[in-house]
Amino acid sequence: MVRRYAEEQLLLVTRRYVKKFGNPEPGDTVVGYARFGEVCRDLDSITNVLWKSGTPSLQIPFLLRLTSDFTRYVRSFPPAPKASFAILRKLDHCFASLLCGQDIETHETLPGFENGLRGGMTTTEMIRCRSLVDQCRVLMVEVMRDPAEEDEEDEEAETDTDTDAEEPGIKGWGGVEDDDEMMLQLDAARVFEKTIVQLNERLGDLEPLQMSAD
Repeated sequence: MVRRYAEEQLLLVTRRYVKKFGNPEPGDTVVGYARFGEVCRDLDSITNVLWKSGTPSLQIPFLLRLTSDFTRYVRSFPPAPKASFAILRKLDHCFASLLCGQDIETHETLPGFENGLRGGMTTTEMIRCRSLVDQCRVLMVEVMRDPAEEDEEDEEAETDTDTDAEEPGIKGWGGVEDDDEMMLQLDAARVFEKTIVQLNERLGDLEPLQMSAD
């Protein structure tokens, strides 16, 4: 059920991304993305479902795929700092937790890790993860040099109001609260910082895979 949902939703995100570059066809129900904040919202929904599934064999490959998709899509839009850093912080939480077998904030053992790290990432997956993480960190520094989306400030103001009225989320999954230039650079420097710590502990000095830009 979760696998099918993740596959279908990631495919839908891809279709909406592709539609961004073409003219809508009559009767087509798939609408292209107008802003990167919309992409982040859809990826966030998929991440939530995967995390709640408690199934590492699904979480790991799909979260790696989702992160790879993020790095491909983000290049094609004006920056959406708050939405981008919010989803990246969530992915950082997920990967760091999956690498150590326990929630990185609460230190509770994750489902599937009751007998240790054998159900977690393989060495190949860890190397791929580190390559994606390194690529994403460099990319976010470059992307954030461009002017941000005009509508993001208004959207985030509404989102912040809605979030304040809801129950607190998982610790460590909060959004970015300030988007001035200094804070953007600091946030870019902190992308996947928890994951990097865990990868260094697990992999040591192994060389990362070279990922293509496609």
